[in-house]
Amino acid sequence: MGILPLPTSPDLAATVARMALGALILVHGVPKIKSLRGTVGWVKSTGFPGGAAFAVLFSLLEFFGGIALLLGFLTQIVAVLFVLEMVATSIFSKTKLGKKFVLGYELDAVYLVLAATVALLGAGPWSADRALGLF
Repeated sequence: MGILPLPTSPDLAATVARMALGALILVHGVPKIKSLRGTVGWVKSTGFPGGAAFAVLFSLLEFFGGIALLLGFLTQIVAVLFVLEMVATSIFSKTKLGKKFVLGYELDAVYLVLAATVALLGAGPWSADRALGLF
């Protein structure tokens, strides 16, 4: 038991974290998939290394990865991919776009921490991973 007299549930925490990350990332992925050319054009205009390729990869990851997390499918793999994406976009935002932490790339940092949490906790018991015996 913790400091407060509240029950703890790592299984519930894993499920809530996974579904929150999936929903939040999917919200970013849907518009990118709908306007892939626009996304590619914007990323290329920022000077992001490998702009077109990474724009497509990140768009696919955010759309299909968000769905995979909501279902709890290949959760830890997808979460690690999101950690890597957030590291890349955070470094780029700070070094190339000059964003400050506040009102800048703090959202990327929060997504990175949430994705790392999901990678470490796993999908939880209410997931496709568990139903399929994958993890």
